Amino acid sequence: MLYLHRQKACTLKIGLCLLIGLVSLAQTSVAQERELNLYDHDFKPYYFGLTLGVNSSRFHPQMHPYFLQSDTVLTAEPMNSTGLNLGLLATARLSDRFQLRFNPQLIFTERKIAYRLKYPDDNKTEVVQSMNPIIVSFPIQVKLQSDRIGNFRVYMLAGFKADLTLSGNKKTDGTIQIKGSDFGPELGIGFNFFLKSFIFSPELKISNGIPNIHSRDASVKYSSVFDKIQSRMIMLSFHFEG
Repeated sequence: MLYLHRQKACTLKIGLCLLIGLVSLAQTSVAQERELNLYDHDFKPYYFGLTLGVNSSRFHPQMHPYFLQSDTVLTAEPMNSTGLNLGLLATARLSDRFQLRFNPQLIFTERKIAYRLKYPDDNKTEVVQSMNPIIVSFPIQVKLQSDRIGNFRVYMLAGFKADLTLSGNKKTDGTIQIKGSDFGPELGIGFNFFLKSFIFSPELKISNGIPNIHSRDASVKYSSVFDKIQSRMIMLSFHFEG
């Protein structure tokens, strides 16, 4: 009986040791899963990064009264076009919630307008005017960020941009001309994923131009139909921040 009692006691101790070991292993595993990457990053006064992305660009036109009076150009419709953007990123901490960000970018895009003509031009009644500008954009933005949930965070941004066109808007005979500068507001939303050595941040942003960027030429049928043209762009960017 004493032997059986000792055997049961020994078995009970082994079982308890195994149970404690499993609990300890589970706690260690959970702790590792909840380990914060770059835990001190939120206390940095500033940090830098790189931006890679794609964009969808189009014109937002207002037709001139001449368009209704003339039947030379039947329709003039802007088309969506895609491009690439590359940039640098500098962020300064204002508070736990707010950050100030400067994100200069080089934007490669395309802008198209599809025309349908009543009278053929070079034996064509459907013509596409295409411009391939290289734009340098200087956006300044304020970010509002959520609390950090483990290695994840959501943020929103609002800001203002100024654009300069380096090339692609040169006027040739019979085409429209677009001005070389633009500015306007930006709004966006993004997500921070804190990895071991850097922060990966996908971001979706809408950018609208305010001024009229069209230099109207009444003697050019492709230009005379427009009174005002503004820029519109949607950008999907991927930021790599350190």
